[in-house]
Amino acid sequence: MACGKDRSNPDPAAMQRVVLVTGPSGAGRSTAINVLEDLGFEAIDNLPLSLVPRLLDGPSRPGPLALGLDVRNRDFSAANLIELIDRLTRNPHYAPEVLYLDCAPDTLLSRYNETRRRHPLAPDGSPLMGVTSEVDLLAPIRARADVLVDTTELSPHDLRAELGRWFDTRPDRRLSVSVHSFSYKRGVPRGLDLMFDCRFLANPHWEKGLREMNGTQAEVQDFVCRDSRYEEFFSRIRDLIVFLLPAHVEEGKTHLSIGFGCTGGQHRSVTLVEKMAVALADAGWPVSIRHRELERRMTASPAIGEVLPASAAGQGAIRPGNAS
Repeated sequence: MACGKDRSNPDPAAMQRVVLVTGPSGAGRSTAINVLEDLGFEAIDNLPLSLVPRLLDGPSRPGPLALGLDVRNRDFSAANLIELIDRLTRNPHYAPEVLYLDCAPDTLLSRYNETRRRHPLAPDGSPLMGVTSEVDLLAPIRARADVLVDTTELSPHDLRAELGRWFDTRPDRRLSVSVHSFSYKRGVPRGLDLMFDCRFLANPHWEKGLREMNGTQAEVQDFVCRDSRYEEFFSRIRDLIVFLLPAHVEEGKTHLSIGFGCTGGQHRSVTLVEKMAVALADAGWPVSIRHRELERRMTASPAIGEVLPASAAGQGAIRPGNAS
């Protein structure tokens, strides 16, 4: 029996969008479900696979649907889930997608050890046994994923932003801009659309009075801005970004992530982010700021299963008209 009612010649625009959300325990499935609900999806978590056809046979829903599928459900198996995916794919009334939240096994194990929770596949054994069994069980589903998000190094805020790229299709959504500072010593952050290296600018680290300060402070900003190359560099990058933003809007993009990196992620990149965010806000764009290295130093990252509001995790928002 195919999922859904027998409705011939469906309107493509009226197809029911169904996102099946799964992945190993501890990778962030519950967080993802909450994020999708915030994005306008009707979200149902821990739904047994056998009930999905019954749910879809019911009245048509006006909005997209997100279903969280968990290995703890009694009828869960890779074969059953693949069969469900195939049935939905064959049905012209549905537009199914598989969102798979992936994570490195050692990180999953660390999360279980930190929370002292038992793994659902090894309630009487070690978490390592459960993690290994679940990764093996879900391997065929991972191979079928339409969207695969690796949460190994993502905070809840990062996961929210990444899912927004894929699933935020609200018609009234404006393109928003996030500007990030980071340290090249820790590697390039995931998900940046544009990235600029400002390590050539004069480094406040070598000034004794500025070493312990950061680029949010006026003294550091003044030092960086006195570099003879700063003004031309800043104005060229600002003009490039302002030129590109309307083009991204025309392409239907809802979020643009811009990164500025320096050696330590404390002085030069932070200064550029602070200055650029104000310039883009003055140009009329909704802008948010994130200083990744400063966040690392202030507080440890929260667990991926915890959902943070948009203003948390070190993120500051700048809106047009209040960019002072």
